[in-house]
Parts: sequence; C-alpha cells; structure tokens
Amino acid sequence: MLLKDKVVAVTGASRGIGRACAIEAARQGADVVINSYRDSEAAESCAAEVESLGRRVVVVDGDVADPTSAVALVRAAVVGFGKLDVFVSNAGICPFHAFLDMPVETLRRTMEVNLHGAYFMTQAAANQMVHQGQGGAIVAISSISALVGGEMQTHYTPTKAGVHSLMQSCAVALGRHGIRCNSVLPGTIATDINKDDLADPKKREYMEGRIPLGRLGRPEDIASVVAFLASDMASYMSGAALLVDGGAFANFQ
Repeated sequence: MLLKDKVVAVTGASRGIGRACAIEAARQGADVVINSYRDSEAAESCAAEVESLGRRVVVVDGDVADPTSAVALVRAAVVGFGKLDVFVSNAGICPFHAFLDMPVETLRRTMEVNLHGAYFMTQAAANQMVHQGQGGAIVAISSISALVGGEMQTHYTPTKAGVHSLMQSCAVALGRHGIRCNSVLPGTIATDINKDDLADPKKREYMEGRIPLGRLGRPEDIASVVAFLASDMASYMSGAALLVDGGAFANFQ
C-alpha cells in the first residue's frame, strides 16, 4: 500500500499507461481522479476497476491542451477528496507522419497536447500542493523518444524531451515546497497509441528482437514505476528520469 489514503490524479487515464497508473494507484491504496477526453465509456470502465479495489474515484472530461481543464481537474480532486497529493501527467498523442510534409495542424496539436498540456496540468497541480503546504509528488510520462530519434516522430520526440526537461526544471522550482518532480521514459509499450504501427508482424518482430528482455512493454510495467516514484520510498528522488524499456536503449549493437 505505497499510496495509502493519498489522492492521485492521472491525465489520459481512460486507456493504456494512464489507465494502468490509475488502477495501480488504487491497488496501492489511493483515491483517484481520472482525466479523459471524449472517451467516457473507457473512462467509466477504468473507474469501475478502481472502485472494485475499494477506492473512491472521480471522472473528469477535459482536453489537457485547454488550460481550463487543468483547473477543473484540480477542483474535482479538492471537491471530491479534499486534497491532491500526487499528479501523473500522462496524456499524449503520436499521430505518425513523415517530416517533409508534416501538416502544420498535426505538429501544433501534438505540441499542445503533449507539452503544453503537461505544463498547464503540472502548474495547476503544483499550485494546489503549494496551497496545501504538505508537499507532493509529480510524475510525468516522457518517453525513450526523449533520447533517440524517430523518422515518423519528428513532431513527437521534441515534446517528450520537453516533458523530461519540464520535470527537471519543476524539481528545482518546487523543491522548496517539498514537491518532488520526476519523469518516466517508457520504451515500446503496447498500447492504442502504437497499435497500428505494431500491427505489421515484421515490424513487431523487429521491435521485440532489439529488446534484450525479448518482449514489448505492458502498461503495468510503467504503472509500477510511477507508483514507486509517487511514494515515500522515493522521498529523496527529484529531477530524475527512469528509463523503463526492457534494455532497448542499451542495445546499440
């Protein structure tokens, strides 16, 4: 019960890594605020799993790229549970596209959701934690893409590098308030965001073959690390980035 009686808010929590983080938080004893965007059925399904673990849950619909959604998410936590202890910035998109003819709107939307959204949400959560005066933990889902390039991800990789950098700067800005900020860098995790890309058997086999542990990651592999960083077990960790990729980054040869 690493997060017993904590209140944890997770963006993009209706599917994939965000869903796994919300459920793991509940498994570790937390009440959960779930953010999703136009995905009510999946969000309610996640909420049902949280409740099945004996924890309370609130679902909030909102586009993280809209600063008012950040205010609404924090308000939901405070109204529903009286506080916010942990914030997990997870919401992100990756519409694969070539670089030379990248549509302006695709670039703009990816930046707004992945980076601006992380900024707005983190800022709102941090302000609430400062107001409470009890410290807190912020964990952002970056990516191995913060460290390496991707031919079809020239719009995506800079946002994930930015999320990692945001956590480093927030660790400096918020440390005096007892707020720890860390990032998790997942490798290739099998989720909705890349299911089309991995639908090609040859591509999937190639990706699995270059991972020393011999398999793609699961959302739960990331959720357990997030729970650790959010807990008191990581009480002296701030500004850190944990690479969770099955050894892929190390496998240059």
